[in-house]
Amino acid sequence: MSSAVIQLLVLAGIAVFLILRLRSVLGTREGFEKPPAEAPQPARRGRPDLEVIEGGPDRDITDHVDEKSDAAQALAAMKLVEPEFSVGEFLQGARGAYEMILMAFERGEIEDVAPFLGDEVHQTFVDVIGEREDQGLTIEASFIGVRELTLTAANFDRDTQEGEITVRFVGELTSAVRDAAGEIVEGDPNEIKRQKDSWTFARTMGVNNPNWQLVATGE
Repeated sequence: MSSAVIQLLVLAGIAVFLILRLRSVLGTREGFEKPPAEAPQPARRGRPDLEVIEGGPDRDITDHVDEKSDAAQALAAMKLVEPEFSVGEFLQGARGAYEMILMAFERGEIEDVAPFLGDEVHQTFVDVIGEREDQGLTIEASFIGVRELTLTAANFDRDTQEGEITVRFVGELTSAVRDAAGEIVEGDPNEIKRQKDSWTFARTMGVNNPNWQLVATGE
């Protein structure tokens, strides 16, 4: 056998050894490894208004409402007008607004939250608080927390660019109504009760004012 052939066999043997050695090391690595890059996927054509995130439905929407619902389509339309709009962040804000507005109403301090109320809701609250005051009634209330929060409906008017989102709350609070003499005529300040509310918030999308207003209330 010639020396050239022997030299090639030796080099081949060294190469095979190095490859096997490299595989044994790479195959046992632990920890973070950057996944292989994937070719970008084209947007699916079935429901383009839900494809806010390329490659699949927007989880910020489908985590809260059914993908095929009218509410999902309305939320997607809002995002097309205002891409930075987040359903999850809206619901966090709605949770805080529920406590703030509910407690302001119970305590008769509605003007503190007037910027967050639509005209009709504001007037209704003012009328009810006025009736309580005329009867010499006051409410002693303490908010415990929100037990449940569910997005139940959403609508978007493409002409006015106004979005509406309805949220169902189940809150826990203590509440007692006292007369002018301070006597309790309803409720118990030491008993936690649940309160169910269905509130609709509205806002014009794509404008600088980020505040939603409470425009309708119900049970």
